[in-house]
Amino acid sequence: MSTPDDLEGRFTLLTAVARYDKLRARDALASAVDDDDPQLTPPDPSTAPLTRDEALELLALGEVIARKAGYGRQLSVRSARRVGASWSQIGAALGTSKQAAWETHGRWIDDQAEQHRRNGYEGLDENDVAAARAVAGEPESEETE
Repeated sequence: MSTPDDLEGRFTLLTAVARYDKLRARDALASAVDDDDPQLTPPDPSTAPLTRDEALELLALGEVIARKAGYGRQLSVRSARRVGASWSQIGAALGTSKQAAWETHGRWIDDQAEQHRRNGYEGLDENDVAAARAVAGEPESEETE
């Protein structure tokens, strides 16, 4: 059985999306299988319904994509801050408030620090956390925007 943890190291965001898209399209286009009448089972494998393992892989890939996209989103937030974007601008780009964007980014930094504490190589070490917090700063007040 596929789990997000099993698949996360095997796929980049791009390859996970490609595999997800292939399975999703096949699932959407698949003809129904009638267990009582094998004649109704499509002979073309590209239109066959997903197997149980493929359906579970599709679910796991969805989670992998969400994780990888979330990580990339926070790296993009950090990049935007580095080039001078305000938290109001970042919040607007994300369709949220400046406070929500700042808090989400702060939680991401905390999660990355915890991940590094747990295994010593993933996530952000103490120096990286300090640098990320310095770049993040505080959400600007209404007068300074």
